[in-house]
Amino acid sequence: MKSGWGSLCLVALLATVSGCHALRSKSCNGKQAYMKSKSVPPLVVPSGLDAPDTTNALRLPALNEPPAPARHGDAPCLDEPPSFKVPQQSKVPQA
Repeated sequence: MKSGWGSLCLVALLATVSGCHALRSKSCNGKQAYMKSKSVPPLVVPSGLDAPDTTNALRLPALNEPPAPARHGDAPCLDEPPSFKVPQQSKVPQA
């Protein structure tokens, strides 16, 4: 009898835990927290002090690409990037 109650409790627990994912309404297409971040100006060192060593500092290049096309709210989140496929040019038959 104990194993029956244990099995029933285990099934109820698994059903409860698996249902939590469906209740979350997290959309990856909306504004995310990281989108509010701003760049900070470079460090200004007061006179009389030494500047820190920045030889191994990470330099981020300027982004000169057009923005990605907007996705609507009910579009699924991209867990993987879309496949890259170059369209083939159609061959024109020569007369």
